[in-house]
Amino acid sequence: MEHLLRILFIPFLLLLLLPGAAAQADDDETWAPTPPRLSFIDGEVSYWRPGAEDWVSARPNLPLAGGDALYTGQNANFEVQFDSRSFVRADDNTQLSLVNQEEHFIQFKLTDGLVSFDIGSIAEGDTVEVDTPNAVFTIEHPGYYRVDVDAQDTHFITQHGGRATVTTSDGRSMSIYPSEDIVITGDNPPQVATYAAPAPDAWDRWNDERTSRITESVSSRYLPPDVYGADELDTDGQWRIMPEFGPVWIPYGVGADWVPYSTGTWIWDPYYEWTWVDDAPWGWAPFHYGRWVDIGGLWAWAPGPVVRRSAYCPALVSFLARGHDGSLRAGTSAPRLAWVPLSWGEPVLPWWGRREFRDRPHWVGWGGPRIVNNVVVNRTTVINVNNIHYRNASLPRAILTVPGDKFGRTRFHATPVTDVHHEDFSPVHGELPIKPSRLSLSGGAPTGLHPPREIVTRQVVASHPPRERALPWQNEEGRPKPTQVGPAPHIVKPPSLRDRQASTPPRPPFGPQAGPERRPLPLPPRFGEVRTAPAPTPSPQSTGIPAFNRKSDNMRRTEPLPVHPVPPPAQPVPGFAHPAPGSAPSAVPPGGSRATPAGQQDQLERRRFFTPPLRQEGGQAGNVRSLPGTPANQTYQRPAGEVRRWGRDQGRDNQ
Repeated sequence: MEHLLRILFIPFLLLLLLPGAAAQADDDETWAPTPPRLSFIDGEVSYWRPGAEDWVSARPNLPLAGGDALYTGQNANFEVQFDSRSFVRADDNTQLSLVNQEEHFIQFKLTDGLVSFDIGSIAEGDTVEVDTPNAVFTIEHPGYYRVDVDAQDTHFITQHGGRATVTTSDGRSMSIYPSEDIVITGDNPPQVATYAAPAPDAWDRWNDERTSRITESVSSRYLPPDVYGADELDTDGQWRIMPEFGPVWIPYGVGADWVPYSTGTWIWDPYYEWTWVDDAPWGWAPFHYGRWVDIGGLWAWAPGPVVRRSAYCPALVSFLARGHDGSLRAGTSAPRLAWVPLSWGEPVLPWWGRREFRDRPHWVGWGGPRIVNNVVVNRTTVINVNNIHYRNASLPRAILTVPGDKFGRTRFHATPVTDVHHEDFSPVHGELPIKPSRLSLSGGAPTGLHPPREIVTRQVVASHPPRERALPWQNEEGRPKPTQVGPAPHIVKPPSLRDRQASTPPRPPFGPQAGPERRPLPLPPRFGEVRTAPAPTPSPQSTGIPAFNRKSDNMRRTEPLPVHPVPPPAQPVPGFAHPAPGSAPSAVPPGGSRATPAGQQDQLERRRFFTPPLRQEGGQAGNVRSLPGTPANQTYQRPAGEVRRWGRDQGRDNQ
């Protein structure tokens, strides 16, 4: 018995004495947030993160953190995805902030403007809170919620079965039933009245159509349900089935010298620290999940087998160093940092999270094989983290570098390392050698639009105060910066779930006899117009991002690529409706471009900027993208459009 205990004790001692030496367990039970994603921008949208010096121009694929604020200019809007089937969209002249994000709880603040919360599903016990100047709204049920705030009153409209609870600034809590319009005026004390919800208008229909298109993406069948951005993979790339990797996705229109994680910027996130924000419109899922592999000279994204629960990572790369000072020096004394995309099954060494979590081989959320130095490992395999050789590092131009004074401070096109051999590099352990600055909070984005002072200084009613957090350059002072825009909220206590189950809160009075008179909801002119002409395809010069609009003859071509076409599902995929004839839903509200009159030019969704190469075999123009090794009678057709499917809730009115 004593001999057996000794045998069992030795591996346990190794786990304690060699931090990061053993393979990570399948699941990390500690909750780690998937940050809300700024998934769509139309027009001028600005962004502020606590600790930043100024408002800056927002960019798509930006991961949001608690305290971040967004503001839309004239004729602009944006979309934020905060769950697999939950979205918040804002109209022009609107300021919306993400106050807190915790397990089972997310809190937004709206000081002025129009937003819609389209919540397709919500787990039992989860709560979405919306703070406004007149009251705080608690949402715990799926549905569609429209919130309109101005200097006079607040409208809260429920549709598609939505139900909520409102708590006013004087502490009164009331129930909101489906298809109602709650009007709250004043704050001393506030007056509350309820009306029947108005009929859906063009703004509501655009929200419904956009959500339907996003949540019914073809690419989502290859991804876990909690991975965002699947719809952008449908038309910006092509799925293939490979024997070694399973489903892989090959992007359209990237140049011959393109490498993953080469075009974009690093920003500083308060939880995940250094985080990659890519310039490509499809640059969310392929850079925060899965792995990048080389297939016949083409970069392909391999998400791996579908898992029950995925895990967001700020980037799937390994930071590399040359020498003993934790930095890469190439010809000069200026420090440079290098990184390489992770390949199939390789672990990431976290530079974020708890101390005991950092610098340990990490496969959380990965369902495929675990591979280190081309060897499949298991849970008991001891891994020397100082001796990991990454497969992609041996590919030409795959190791990327940027001067230390540009890392996290500006957008850049990373430079491939060509003057040294990949075996001269070793992984960077622990804290990265590049320190963040205030510019790192926005990645060096240009100054953006400032919201009016009267909006910024408006106090809201909330149930939770914003969390304070210290920034890296404030450790010596020990004083955290403000965590939100504007004054501290007025805190009230809504009824708990147990209290609401025990006794339903009272109903607001109906009609103007006992409350404020209903103010008609103004409809922006652009949402009342009807599109009369399709939008022209923008030229590469007009997009401002020429790197993703190169011709197909610039694509890398090496050895012939075996053809493994994606077979159709043998059985209907659960949750997918059968395609029906019809036109594709618009990605932007009716009324055409924000900058030009309706009927002249439709505002294109940003993914349209990245057009696929148009070339057939023999150099003839067409809409067929030829791939190496494709037989003459087998071509790969880019989808000509998207079909309108039934709504997210079967039987729901899908106007």
